[in-house]
Amino acid sequence: MPRRQETIRQCALTREEKPVADLIRFVVGPDEVLVPDTDAKAEGRGVWITLSQASVAEAVRKKAFTKSLKAQVIVPDDLAELTRTRLEQRLLGALGLARKAGQLLTGAAKVRGAIDKGDILALLTATDAAEDGRAKLLGALRARERQAEEAGFGAPPVPHFELLDSEQLGLALGLENVIHAALTKGAAAQSALARAQRLARYVAGN
Repeated sequence: MPRRQETIRQCALTREEKPVADLIRFVVGPDEVLVPDTDAKAEGRGVWITLSQASVAEAVRKKAFTKSLKAQVIVPDDLAELTRTRLEQRLLGALGLARKAGQLLTGAAKVRGAIDKGDILALLTATDAAEDGRAKLLGALRARERQAEEAGFGAPPVPHFELLDSEQLGLALGLENVIHAALTKGAAAQSALARAQRLARYVAGN
């Protein structure tokens, strides 16, 4: 059930009412082409679809956008993939800001140090990372969480994301290819975490 004071909108595909956090908005641009409004801030009438790449693709196939707007608009066939790209760009921008704020670490050694100190908000691994490196850091993170729980300091599991490849991460952070990164505490890191969670939900479709 939606929490009090949450904004509710209807998915144009399923007609189900959901909090806006569970949806993604689309608007018609000045050239009559439908575009994703990933931050839900663009002016004009919007169409909301469940936050899922599969749902957006199905909405394109079923012409849900045209039906909702009651107007002929240009809907790109690759709108679902374009939306994913926009969400990735928003995440990359947020990661860059987190690094400038000193709230993002890169490199296996620094990330492992942050894990051992319990000073980690989220673990990020490049999609093209080697399996052994991924397993070592993720194993260290979960071991730390078990230790904290046994000591009576249990907390929700630290999220682990594999959404971007090393080249994307490197370009966004102004570094050579980045394989391992960690968000630490702070407002910029929290913003990046929220964008990572949103992208992850879009890709996973739930």
